[in-house]
Amino acid sequence: MRSFDVPEFYRSPIIARVKQKRKVRDPRKRDFSPSMLDFGTVRFVMARHFGFCFGVENAIEIAYRALEENPGKRIFLLSQMIHNPEVNEDLTSQGIRFLQDTEGNNLTPLSELNADDVVLIPAFGTTLELEEQLKTIGVDISRYNTTCPFVEKVWMRSAKLATSDYTIVIHGKPEHEETRATFSHASGSGQALVIKNMSEAEVLCEFI
Repeated sequence: MRSFDVPEFYRSPIIARVKQKRKVRDPRKRDFSPSMLDFGTVRFVMARHFGFCFGVENAIEIAYRALEENPGKRIFLLSQMIHNPEVNEDLTSQGIRFLQDTEGNNLTPLSELNADDVVLIPAFGTTLELEEQLKTIGVDISRYNTTCPFVEKVWMRSAKLATSDYTIVIHGKPEHEETRATFSHASGSGQALVIKNMSEAEVLCEFI
């Protein structure tokens, strides 16, 4: 798996060594036992998987590249890059502005955008409807699209199932960016619905 150019202040040399050791010992990631750091009087037990995932590191790398390649231009994020306050605060401190909050409420009206603006698609992706709105304005949404490839894989699988006359059931928070994006892509090809919890799942089961 490729490595990403992520600023050093996001990394811990200790954690990096732990992850590298696990990578060498378990390259296929089949061992889910925790890692142990034993300092004698204190022990740290760490989950097998933690920290920035592939999609997050990819998104951070693209965001910083956008800053480097577009000095003097207005740069916008559709919403939070990832759900990490330090990352989002660092990006905003460098001039990046949010177009929406996590629930999709506008912070900067799309009417204020023009074709020269740079818009980053967050790791969660976005809806087909919003993509079309940005394209209509003339914004290039492909250049700095940080959508996680594993999220896109879910979209493609959902679309394929939807065209095969399946109804796609999405379990997630209806207001969350990734849920809204997944619903948009799935429902664009067929029937889809979102359930939030067990009680909603039980109601759905009554109709099946």
